[in-house]
Amino acid sequence: MGTDDLFHKRKKLTERKAGNRKPKADSYLIVTEGEQTEPNYFEGLAKSVREACSGGRIDVPSFDIKGEGRNTVSLVREAARIYDLPENNYQHVWVVFDKDDFGDFDEAIELAVNCGFNVAWSNQSFEYWLCLHFDYLDEALDRSQFCSRLSSIFKRRRIDSAGYRKNMPNIYELVTKHGDVDHAIEFAKKRRQEFEECFGADSKRSDWDPCTTVDLLVAELNAYLQ
Repeated sequence: MGTDDLFHKRKKLTERKAGNRKPKADSYLIVTEGEQTEPNYFEGLAKSVREACSGGRIDVPSFDIKGEGRNTVSLVREAARIYDLPENNYQHVWVVFDKDDFGDFDEAIELAVNCGFNVAWSNQSFEYWLCLHFDYLDEALDRSQFCSRLSSIFKRRRIDSAGYRKNMPNIYELVTKHGDVDHAIEFAKKRRQEFEECFGADSKRSDWDPCTTVDLLVAELNAYLQ
């Protein structure tokens, strides 16, 4: 199924759902490429949001966070499949994926946008977003080098004597306690602005290395914590 066909299918399904029932307010479907690191991070953030909203000020948001182990375009298609299930009525859908070495990165972003989904992408890896909690970084590194850099940070700051490892269950708590998420958000914005000024806002995101839009999802959820 091509991008245009999927977009038209999405529009029809959205209209059908709207006719039967409204999306559940403050409901999130977050579908990630990674099976553990990204879900662990967003589960930690979702837990903080639930706790902050449990006092009755606003309705407690609901989250379905799914680590699918799929890549780029196939991940977006899986998100569309989950969204289209008759029993689901999410208000917000986010797909979270990295560029890695896959050639369909730009296609996946376009497909997700055409589906009406939000995209939290990272070029090259989710670890770049984690690094921004500690320092501004504009050096293009291989994804394995971002892990090494994080490991050095964790050891130097005595966050974890063994350093950073993928799939750490408390990764959200670690980077928010010892780092600064507000700085990470500002650093991510700054980096995108640099690429827009250099290459233009419509240039290929695969050329924006390193860069991320994970901050957009985090900032949206952090609004519940205010």
